Amino acid sequence: MTGMTVDNRHPARSATSGESAPREVRRRPKNRRAQIAAASAAAFGSHGYHGVSMEGIAAELGISSAALYRHYPSKYSLFREELLRVGTAMSASAHLPEAAQNWSPRQRLWHILDTLIATAIDNRATLTLVRWEVRYLDPADLATLIDEQKTLTVALETHLGDIRPELSRADLRVLRASVLSVVTSIADHRATLPTKSLAALLNAACAAIVTAELPDPRPDEATVASVEIPDSFKHELLLHKSAELFHEHGYPNVSMDDIATAAGLSAASAVYRFYRGKSDLLAAAFRRGAEMVSGAIRAAVADSTDAEVTLTTLIEHYVARSFAERALSFVYYTEFQHVPVDERTVLRNIQRLSVEEWARLLREVRPELSPVQARIHIHAAFAMVVDLGRAFGNRPTASQERVRWLMRQVLFGV
Repeated sequence: MTGMTVDNRHPARSATSGESAPREVRRRPKNRRAQIAAASAAAFGSHGYHGVSMEGIAAELGISSAALYRHYPSKYSLFREELLRVGTAMSASAHLPEAAQNWSPRQRLWHILDTLIATAIDNRATLTLVRWEVRYLDPADLATLIDEQKTLTVALETHLGDIRPELSRADLRVLRASVLSVVTSIADHRATLPTKSLAALLNAACAAIVTAELPDPRPDEATVASVEIPDSFKHELLLHKSAELFHEHGYPNVSMDDIATAAGLSAASAVYRFYRGKSDLLAAAFRRGAEMVSGAIRAAVADSTDAEVTLTTLIEHYVARSFAERALSFVYYTEFQHVPVDERTVLRNIQRLSVEEWARLLREVRPELSPVQARIHIHAAFAMVVDLGRAFGNRPTASQERVRWLMRQVLFGV
């Protein structure tokens, strides 16, 4: 079995004629608990909390479910331990050495950022739990994680304020949230670089945010209106209402009856006239969003031959769409694993082509970037838009104008 060792201190006696072969004596490895934790971390990182089972983890390790339960009483205990471990490791980035008393404010901040970036890279496989799966923690465990996170957020805001004393607390919160988003965005994609190169890229993107001269906070000229869909357009209404429910409660916790009620239908059976099931609704919503992004690229490229102008147009479209479809933007990151496998492949291809086109344009503006570096910048900018929406909603402190400006900072640099 995988991970098992054989005790060779007493060589097995050879079988003689008429005797059965002696059975090997197998010892339980001393690091079994660590092996289980590592396997579960990889599983949660790839499939999310609801996509993992104790039986699957046991099969991956080559042990029985009973052996797994001897170490952990439930899937939740595994999930909780890994999520809190990563949260604690990130919060530890805020601790400064004694020598920091003699450092400049900039040195203190960058020590924290460098440590945070290194921690994020080391835990990239399960960083997604901290970004998107925390809502599945029990209230007491969630409170513990939030307390841990406060250590880091307070430290970042404090040292940012020492460097940028002219900024209001609200502005410092926006910059802090943007920095954290960029650093943790590596959990949202698979583009890879050597560790040092990736750390340098994230460091430079953070520097562009920290030095950003934010536009004055003011309400958007056009308030983002809620999507109004006539009741007769049931297929559109179902897409919109299901995305809102998935956003609020999580895909696994929403039933077809819930969706039918939200859309004004008498029973779940009425939904099946339009969609075969819950996963089809999710896939249709994602397909709609992905095609809107790719369609915007075609229009922007056709209207301009200047790469920076084209990217600026795409930034405006992306931010406007994200503000108008907050629920769908969030759900795309959190529930993608629930889309049927064949549809998932199509969606990934559409997204990959869109990101590559953004990256191509970015490399025309910044030819020093490699294709992979450009893609990582694009993913970081996309994640920041969603994260600022989660943190600030439509408040003027994170208006569309400001989010667009921060997106430009991440993409175009200082």
